Amino acid sequence: MKSSILLKNIFCLQLSFDGPQYRGADLLIVGNKVAKMQPEGGLIAPEGARVIDCSRHVVIPGLVNTHHHFYQTLTRNHPAVQNAKLFDWLKFLYDVWKYVDDEAVYYSSMLAMAELMKTGCTCTTDHHYLYPRNFKGDLMGLQFEAADKLGMRFSPTRGSMSLSKKDGGLPPDSVVQTTDEILADSERCILKYHDDAPDAMHKIALAPCSPFSVTKDLMSETAILARKYGVRLHTHLCETADEADFCQSMYGMRPVALMEECGLIGNDVFYAHGIHFNDEELKVLQNTGTHIAHCPSSNMRLGSGICRVQDMLKMGINVGVAVDGSASNDSSDMLNEVRMAMLLQRVKYGSDALTASEAFTMGTINGAKMLNFGNVGCLFEGWAADMAIFDVSTLPYAGSQSDPVASLLFCGTDHNTDYTIINGKVVVDQRRLVGFDEQALADKANAISKKLMDKAARGEAV
Repeated sequence: MKSSILLKNIFCLQLSFDGPQYRGADLLIVGNKVAKMQPEGGLIAPEGARVIDCSRHVVIPGLVNTHHHFYQTLTRNHPAVQNAKLFDWLKFLYDVWKYVDDEAVYYSSMLAMAELMKTGCTCTTDHHYLYPRNFKGDLMGLQFEAADKLGMRFSPTRGSMSLSKKDGGLPPDSVVQTTDEILADSERCILKYHDDAPDAMHKIALAPCSPFSVTKDLMSETAILARKYGVRLHTHLCETADEADFCQSMYGMRPVALMEECGLIGNDVFYAHGIHFNDEELKVLQNTGTHIAHCPSSNMRLGSGICRVQDMLKMGINVGVAVDGSASNDSSDMLNEVRMAMLLQRVKYGSDALTASEAFTMGTINGAKMLNFGNVGCLFEGWAADMAIFDVSTLPYAGSQSDPVASLLFCGTDHNTDYTIINGKVVVDQRRLVGFDEQALADKANAISKKLMDKAARGEAV
């Protein structure tokens, strides 16, 4: 018999962000799907069902995070790069990250996902491109193990770097791999972990890191491999003006033209950032159906610029929301990232540039589409039971109940859910993580972080 959960007397329910809000509705979850919604309430709980009183709560579709670097949770807020631009920030932190080991991967992944889940995120990707020379374990396997421990819907990218300092790139030699090593392990990860189902718990994408850390050959070969197996492709693109200058200097063309030459463009491709596209390049993205993962907090933190999200949305370009790496944000607060997406567009385009509903749409169904999930991102009957449940009866939300859903972005000082449900299972229960002790996780992450910092300070050999 399938387990079931009845959300009773919901103060405000939003099934999708282009539809109405419901006051006093009941919503029934059976197994891993939304089974029934009754606008006027009155649903009877099946035998053995858990009943959750939602009379003080907003219930929304779970948020979808479209770009992250989990391992960076271990190096956030480093004083040496609190005020650095991207290239300088990278050069310094690579000398810390090169000491990442299996323990660091596992616990940083768990830490990042825990933060995401507690702030309403139910589906995420990760872009792990760092493969230290001495790392011998199954890196993707460790990440899936962490995701399964917590119950996260997860589509990581098998990232890669092949262009080290000696070849004109940014990363040290000790963290890059050869093209053959990368392609072989990419194929292994797809065959072992990827699930084509539209609401799978595990998917794989392939992700050459950036034009300044991989070769053209690797980008081209990765695109061919991804399309052989029908998986998504991802990379950083046009994050800074420096990157455009680098591509022009090294390849004699701008970043989008380089992607076209390498075949790393199209409706199965999503780029992180996309700040410095010109008008012609936006038309290329529009015509090819390429997606953009918008990272507002990181872009502000590093002073990289403001992505032209409003222009992209008007052109029909699919834009999602992403927290980016926790050493450039420095948080995995997904609800706050949707808020930042809304506010940052208003700095550039005016007070009506992006509505709360538009920002939430970017943070849910747009992200699910980008990562190639179906029946994820809305709460219609038959769709995946992924949802975030927030208490809006508290002081920071008082006076905002004329629009309780928008109040999550305009108001509030605490972005934690009371409940987060993924695939029909409660993974945050009464504000506490279910899958792992929160204090033990924080203590473990701090210990690993200190170990990495100490090794870097000593200049320990890799």
